[in-house]
Amino acid sequence: MSDTPAYTPPKVWTWNKESGGRFANINRPIAGATHEKELPVGKHPLQLYSLGTPNGVKVTVMLEELLALGHAGAEYDAWLINIGGGDQFSSGFVAINPNSKIPALLDRSTNPPTRVFESGAILVYLAEKFGAFLPTDPAKRAECMSWLFWQMGAAPYLGGGFGHFYAYAPFKIEYAIDRFAMEVKRQLDVLDRRLAESKFIAGNEYTIADMAIWSWYGAMAKGVLYEAAEFLSVHEYKNVIRWADAIAERPAVKRGRMVNRVYGEPSSQLLERHDAGDFDTRTQDKL
Repeated sequence: MSDTPAYTPPKVWTWNKESGGRFANINRPIAGATHEKELPVGKHPLQLYSLGTPNGVKVTVMLEELLALGHAGAEYDAWLINIGGGDQFSSGFVAINPNSKIPALLDRSTNPPTRVFESGAILVYLAEKFGAFLPTDPAKRAECMSWLFWQMGAAPYLGGGFGHFYAYAPFKIEYAIDRFAMEVKRQLDVLDRRLAESKFIAGNEYTIADMAIWSWYGAMAKGVLYEAAEFLSVHEYKNVIRWADAIAERPAVKRGRMVNRVYGEPSSQLLERHDAGDFDTRTQDKL
């Protein structure tokens, strides 16, 4: 085990110091806005306020896939939310998402405008609004929704658990890394076994379940998440890699990955998206 000194929890926990790590400056045990600031509004009915993290990528991929199908009503403005700078705690953002997490969507085609927060809820909302990427057959829909909710429940283990302790914590804790690495590998095995019998996550159709899971586990399988591919031996999950590669080749996925992206090669970043022509000056790279 590690040499970290033993810690005895106090009888009552109090917030009296920063927790440390990469995101310590924005972590706090209370909700609500920290400052007054209205959100910008563009020309399209759909206004997305996000960042190119896995949760943000889910939604931009979905929107680009809808546009690729010819749904003109899915045109959108994507505004960058700098979570490191605390943009998610502005009064405007909190009004759309009281949980202060990206992504958040405002649909101004309704009266009054409809707010949608939580990435899974946004995927379902858009799928139902445009009648795409969510099966209508009850059994197939149930399968898709089961896998979507699986991802929403699994993300805290992958991102908040493994990602935090492996990549972001101020010091390494063997127990924590072992605990979450074990769970992430179990989840990869769940996916690999499913994809051994199915082309896509929910069956033979590409759905919002694939978009949600790919943004996290596709990135993990291709070694671009937490730089942990070797540590987790992701090469063992050949069906996951096959599936991840196939989705990464979709033109809409390539575009969606670029939106609100603030890392990687500058040519792969589209900080804001307001029109399809915004991609013309960028290289749509792939995983």
